[in-house]
Amino acid sequence: MAALAAAGWRSAVLRRLRVPPRAPWMAATWSSPIRFFSSPDDHIDKQEVVDRVLSVVRSYPGVDSSKVTPECHFQQDLGLDSLDTVEIVLALEEEFKLEIPDKEADKIDSCGVAIEYISSHPMAG
Repeated sequence: MAALAAAGWRSAVLRRLRVPPRAPWMAATWSSPIRFFSSPDDHIDKQEVVDRVLSVVRSYPGVDSSKVTPECHFQQDLGLDSLDTVEIVLALEEEFKLEIPDKEADKIDSCGVAIEYISSHPMAG
């Protein structure tokens, strides 16, 4: 009985609901809602990623900033341990406002890998 009453109520509401026809100029805008919210131009360029990654690594405590290059390895070149690497990845997540899955974060062991991952990530900002 309650289901029948709900169905009657739903029908009454839908009969009164009016949706305006779509204007021709809106057709391109709404045909792809994903593109409406983001565009390829919103993505940051690779040089900006390089600069920001190097800045994050240089600002990490105990890192000799003169050794930080786009090719440097966190453990071999900078002498960081695995906990330091995790903290750098967390700092990169915060810097670029993105979440790096654990499987991907485990692979980030150098500035070069971090730069490649972030520059190819569509949500990096």
